[in-house]
Amino acid sequence: MDVRNRRIFPGEIEIEEGKIKHIRPRPETKVDKGYIMPGFVDAHIHIESSMLVPSEFAKWAVPHGTIATVSDPHEIANIIGVNGVEFMIENGKSVPLKFHFGAPSCVPATPFETAGANISPEKIRQLLNRDEIMYLAEMMNWPGVLNNDPEVLEKIKVAREFNKVIDGHAPGLRGEKAEQYFAAGITTDHECTNYEEAVEKIKAGAKIAIREGSAAKNFEALHPLFSSHPEALMLCSDDKHPDELMEGHINQLVIRALQKGYALFDVLHAACIHPIDHYGMNVGSLRPGDPADFIRVEDLRGFKLKESYIDGEKIYDNAQVLFDYETKKFPVRMDAAFLKQEQIAIEAQKPRHRVIVAHDGELITSQTIEKCSIDENGQAVSDPNRDILKMVVYDRYHSSPPAVAFIRGFGLKAGALASSVAHDCHNLIAVGASDDDIIRAINGIIEHKGGISFACEEDVDVLPLPVAGIMTAEKGNSVAKQYKDLDRRVKQAGSSLSSPYMTLSFMALLVIPSLKLSDQGLFDGEKFQFVDLFVKD
Repeated sequence: MDVRNRRIFPGEIEIEEGKIKHIRPRPETKVDKGYIMPGFVDAHIHIESSMLVPSEFAKWAVPHGTIATVSDPHEIANIIGVNGVEFMIENGKSVPLKFHFGAPSCVPATPFETAGANISPEKIRQLLNRDEIMYLAEMMNWPGVLNNDPEVLEKIKVAREFNKVIDGHAPGLRGEKAEQYFAAGITTDHECTNYEEAVEKIKAGAKIAIREGSAAKNFEALHPLFSSHPEALMLCSDDKHPDELMEGHINQLVIRALQKGYALFDVLHAACIHPIDHYGMNVGSLRPGDPADFIRVEDLRGFKLKESYIDGEKIYDNAQVLFDYETKKFPVRMDAAFLKQEQIAIEAQKPRHRVIVAHDGELITSQTIEKCSIDENGQAVSDPNRDILKMVVYDRYHSSPPAVAFIRGFGLKAGALASSVAHDCHNLIAVGASDDDIIRAINGIIEHKGGISFACEEDVDVLPLPVAGIMTAEKGNSVAKQYKDLDRRVKQAGSSLSSPYMTLSFMALLVIPSLKLSDQGLFDGEKFQFVDLFVKD
């Protein structure tokens, strides 16, 4: 299948030294069943969110026809800095899947939270000087761009000096502000949540990556772009938890788009070609002289995968991955002391308090003002009957006092869930119906040097994530099973969220409004400042 020239014909491929030497037409009577086509590319993903190291991620992405990713390693970079980026690069090299890593532009994401590292413009320069670093990863500090922050502008300048693409991140940015943001040299956005926003950003010069991850699901809102602006589209997952990665990847979006009636080659350009061209990826697209990267599928409806090749090497054959790896060494970072219950007790200073409101399938939150539930000691506490639960964010890098707030949307009637995956600084985060369970859930994670957990009464279950506290080197199917077990327990305890742990992981992400909690306090992402938890009548 010649996707670039929008044609399908019977033919054969000749490979020499990992590259395509010739593509020759053949008589149709001699053609084997199936279609040879370019492989799928995830145009924006944080591999760390799969909870798997890159080499294990590859084993579960390849069966879905994925041959390459555009990967921002800022999750691990916020924890251990440039050393984390280097770990991702080296681990990724142990498998054939083509990881294209970027230089994380916002480490830390904001000055209003505690991170484990800082990547300065000079470190950005050192990273971009490496052949393995293909682009400047998402510029989340859009206020810094609009306000001409010197450090932000210097990072953009360095990327331009190296002639490397600059990725964007501008949730909700519209009008003149969007035009100013993209005029700075930023070329993409994956944060659009509605069609009108996406069209404005396309007109401002951006490519739009339609995102469908485990938390943010924007395909249904944005798929009409395939009719109006197919030339400006790519497909991405952004964040993909292990259980969903087992089920599918970019192939799922291709199938859904075709089921809605969009043109085959418009969809495949977004899934296979546009990321290669935009980022200058070292990935073949079935042209003579290209790397011999391609897949063979059974049909053009379900795209059932038969074979995959990367650099001329067969890496997948009839439901079997043909490569393996071994992760011998990995970084560990967990310096928090065990919490005590009195550390998360909070006096009801006023009759009412702010409440974060989480929304299923969205990273954006809203906020409301509610009457405090107060216990006999004058403490503000969780009220499961009103779905107002205590939320805690605890600095993992020092033994600092935790920050406490309240949140609605998780729906727990009992127990607490906690995680050391909390974008982007990855401090410890928990939401629970009781202080006792919150403490147990957090301390279970500290004991394992990272992970996700659920605690209810005396029972604490933990999926350990010892690789920088956000990943594991264990096998993906085992990780997915443990994750599903925890996910089921949270839902049995009352949560109606489709992916409660993924939603939890974004409740400390200050660069996405409107109300979030960092380890330093409650933060208004629209005003970009801290706000008081308690408010006057």
